[in-house]
Amino acid sequence: MSIQRLAGDRRFAFGAATVLGMIAAAVDNFAAGGEVSPITIIALLSASAGLLGFARPRSAWASAVLVGAWVPAAHVAKHLLGLPDTLHPNSYRSIAMLAAFCLVVCLVAAYLGALARWAARGKSADGA
Repeated sequence: MSIQRLAGDRRFAFGAATVLGMIAAAVDNFAAGGEVSPITIIALLSASAGLLGFARPRSAWASAVLVGAWVPAAHVAKHLLGLPDTLHPNSYRSIAMLAAFCLVVCLVAAYLGALARWAARGKSADGA
């Protein structure tokens, strides 16, 4: 199976989005004792969503949601289980704000990736 065909497979793309989101959540919660710079997490989310937006421009929004949902989901799980968390204050309101922020970051990155794909496709079609 070619790389282009594999990237075009919806199940593969959504599976990749889920795995990449889980990796970002794991880095956020477990790397360096959970004390990772937010910029690192933003970079992971942006790179993941942008790459998936480039690979599947028509479903960039779905990739963004799947990538961005895992970081706040991990904080919800820790909150429900009463585990210590690095998110302060550790409340549902702050987790909701984190979810909104992650969604915006991932949507912007995914659509920038999609825009790059459409621009690259347009250039190659023009023969430039």
